[in-house]
Amino acid sequence: MGMMQEFKSFAAQGNVIDLAVGVIIGAAFGKIVDSLVGDIVMPVIGKIFGGLDFANYYLPLNGQASSMTLVEAKKAGAVLAYGNFLTISLNFIILAFIIFQMVRLVNLMKKKDAAVAAAVPAEPAPTPEDVVLLREIRDALKK
Repeated sequence: MGMMQEFKSFAAQGNVIDLAVGVIIGAAFGKIVDSLVGDIVMPVIGKIFGGLDFANYYLPLNGQASSMTLVEAKKAGAVLAYGNFLTISLNFIILAFIIFQMVRLVNLMKKKDAAVAAAVPAEPAPTPEDVVLLREIRDALKK
């Protein structure tokens, strides 16, 4: 029972819930970027480089005909599927750039919040009681 209670308190902490939300949103965002790369960017690049599906670009290593699709060429033997690798690499670069921009914006917002907090004058700390008492004694002695 102790371990189950400990797990419940761990799972109920805000950081774990924030992490779970981040993972779910990240997975959905990854699918959006996959679609952007696979359905919009790579067809344009494929058209520029000869009209083929860029993911089907490969170098045959077993003497396969280069006119075969990647799936057919893999069935016939080993291939160097550089088109798929480039697609995934482009996907990563786009995702990393977007995440960098998001982190950059969050850091800018934190700097603005810190600047606003620094601009607001802090309320002076109350004078300690012993200092007040010593001042009263000093003033009484002067009289």
